[in-house]
Amino acid sequence: MVGRELMRAGHRVTILEARGRVGGRIWELPADQFGYRAEGGAEFIHGEAPVTRALVAEAGLTLVRGRRDGQRWDRRGGKLISRDDDVPGLDLVPARLATLKRDLPIAEFLNEHFAGDKFAAMRTAIIRMTEGYDAADPLRASTFALRDEWLGGGLRQSHRVEEGYGALMDFLAAEIRRGGGTIHLRAEVTVVEGAGVRCANGAQFTGDRIILTVPLPVLHDIQFDPATTARWQAAERIGYGDVIKLIFRFEHAWWSHAVGHDLSRLSFMISDEFVPTWWTQYPRPHPVLTGWLAGPRAAQLRLSEAMLIERGLESLAHIFDEAPGTLRALLTAARALHWGQDRFARGAYSYATPESRAAQEELARPAGGVLYYSGEALYRGPDIGTVEAALSNGKDVAAIVARG
Repeated sequence: MVGRELMRAGHRVTILEARGRVGGRIWELPADQFGYRAEGGAEFIHGEAPVTRALVAEAGLTLVRGRRDGQRWDRRGGKLISRDDDVPGLDLVPARLATLKRDLPIAEFLNEHFAGDKFAAMRTAIIRMTEGYDAADPLRASTFALRDEWLGGGLRQSHRVEEGYGALMDFLAAEIRRGGGTIHLRAEVTVVEGAGVRCANGAQFTGDRIILTVPLPVLHDIQFDPATTARWQAAERIGYGDVIKLIFRFEHAWWSHAVGHDLSRLSFMISDEFVPTWWTQYPRPHPVLTGWLAGPRAAQLRLSEAMLIERGLESLAHIFDEAPGTLRALLTAARALHWGQDRFARGAYSYATPESRAAQEELARPAGGVLYYSGEALYRGPDIGTVEAALSNGKDVAAIVARG
């Protein structure tokens, strides 16, 4: 996105991509494996997302609008509970958040304002949301940022790109090449010196400006001069979560009438299992379940993909009262992707801590008028940690570079 915007402003652009594909934490999996362009990374468009939606329209792609009749369920204590049922005490949280004067980690906020057994279920629900939706550590995650996200519409209806986010990346890459720009794949930058860079394969490039778009933890894998190296320490004050995403394709949607309920309109299932969160492709008919294990628990795991797939099947078996062997026999394709173990991602996406604002300001300042940083970690709106955040900040940084 940065490259496309700079080219539109009349600049020549060279993009160095460490992977053998474009997209980074957007990763399209084979359609012949899953029956559609399944998303190994980013999947949803959350809320308004004006930049993303405009780009989808420009690319001639199609939005799959979320169906409001999709059902969300909880599996708690061996019982299936509609998520439409109120969690006791949850209705008190917005008012308390609105009057909060001092930012603090969300776990501390809950302990200060909603202690005791009376609010135990509510605390669990919010911690689940913080770890699952935001991939955040409740001991670090900013209450102010979560307040803005939850009360500002950040958890509104989600949509998908019918052709997949990969198609959106293909469109941007084609725009770069059509405009005369260059994209070098498998060009992992290892050294940045002045206005030049050196790659692991020995290739070297120079330019008038360098824009870094790597995820925050990957900054530490690049060698800078000492003065520049010190400024990246600010990245430690911005949270960065981990996630394991499992994608299972079955012969048919066996869960539609499981545990004695009509679940033909199931959208999300939340549980206390090892892989706690699952969703379907509803309203699309694909017999696919996607599992999601995020936050500190994901970061602590060092399991093989085969083991993660097995633990995912066990979680589904417990949730839906099925035998693991039965589900295993119905499985036709499976992937378990641990983004924290991906050396070019090192995790899922960023989240705000009480120290993030100052860190973002520091990272946003160009070093020596030459070196810039761009990415979802610098975004300040309600769509934190999303594709919208990345695209939006990319446009902002491109405008700053073009003016300079």
